[in-house]
Amino acid sequence: MKQWISLQAELGNFQQRRAIFIFALKMSFVAVIMSLAIILTLLLVLQWLDLLPLPILEAMRLGVLLAWIIGGTVSGALAMLAGFSIHKLAVSRAEFERLSRTDTLSGLLNRRAFTEALNMAGDGASLVIFDVDRFKTINDRFGHASGDAVIVAVSQMFSDVFVGNDVVARLGGEEFGAIIHGGDTAERIARVEEVKEQIAGHSISVDGGSVKITISAGIADIGKDRKTETVYAAADKALYLAKTLGRNRVMHERERLSQVWHRCATEHEQEATTDVRELQRYVQRM
Repeated sequence: MKQWISLQAELGNFQQRRAIFIFALKMSFVAVIMSLAIILTLLLVLQWLDLLPLPILEAMRLGVLLAWIIGGTVSGALAMLAGFSIHKLAVSRAEFERLSRTDTLSGLLNRRAFTEALNMAGDGASLVIFDVDRFKTINDRFGHASGDAVIVAVSQMFSDVFVGNDVVARLGGEEFGAIIHGGDTAERIARVEEVKEQIAGHSISVDGGSVKITISAGIADIGKDRKTETVYAAADKALYLAKTLGRNRVMHERERLSQVWHRCATEHEQEATTDVRELQRYVQRM
């Protein structure tokens, strides 16, 4: 019985009130059957000892009636009380589990829950790591409350875009992660580009006015033969390139360094900026 109750609570069956009444009904039936067995055994013993004041059949009928009335009522009431207590524990446990997987500020999944989802992701999906550009400047200029407002606004936009089988989470600070399903790699990159443009064109209300932000993103493809650590490292490296190239960019892990360098040279024809020199050092380390 103890194992059965624990199993029901583990499965979350006691989170619904309907389950409490079913539980009470089952417990009442079991209690009546056990009461009948005890009463009948006792009656047979009393008859054998010649201590039964009534005929055996009449005593049995009376015993059955008492078992149903007393045993069923008492056990049903106790089962209801126990069921409601278990219901409260099950609801509290479910809420605790939800909170342990949720980032408090953004309302998105936290890193732990996101890592679990990433471990279960299969082919036909991509990992995206986002980073809010120059987030520290926002905090320094407008205050941490405004920084929180930016995080909340970006989280809401991500929630609106990444739906269905997609998974989105706040990984910490101004960094977010998403697991995008469906389509081929080019289509998933296009979706990320759309999100980037949408955020860049959106004004976020903060203390003292409004602010526009941009994001950078690194993308890596998920495959059944690739380790989670490898995929994450590839997306993180692509994000680093996006930040180094001037931010407000989407970079895929397979974009060739020659393409990256050509893009950078085209955008900075006059002089080698700090970002370009940083990219040169990065390429030399590759």
